[in-house]
Amino acid sequence: MVKDRVLELKNKIDLKNLPEHIAIIMDGNGRWAKRRSLPRTAGHQEGMKRVVDIVEVANDIGIKYLSLYAFSTENWKRPKREIDALMNILVRYIRNELDKIHKNNIKIEIMGDIFSR
Repeated sequence: MVKDRVLELKNKIDLKNLPEHIAIIMDGNGRWAKRRSLPRTAGHQEGMKRVVDIVEVANDIGIKYLSLYAFSTENWKRPKREIDALMNILVRYIRNELDKIHKNNIKIEIMGDIFSR
């Protein structure tokens, strides 16, 4: 499915004129889940699947830098259970994708005050 999207993108965009850096604000996973009568955590899990797709596509088309704004200080006000689920999803993603991350020379950098809670 992702490979189809890459092929579709390559046919629609000028690959010689791409930005070096793309930044994405990740938002709406909870609303996505709510519209489907699913728990918010299901929305976050689906959002992480899309992150995997985005990282793969960005790498395939030659985007050098990809920034994902994923967690603001306001998010610390969410229920502890949801925060724990979000952090567990991130850790699981990194563990599951570690070989791919290394193979593709992808650097993950967490920025911000991760101890502000």
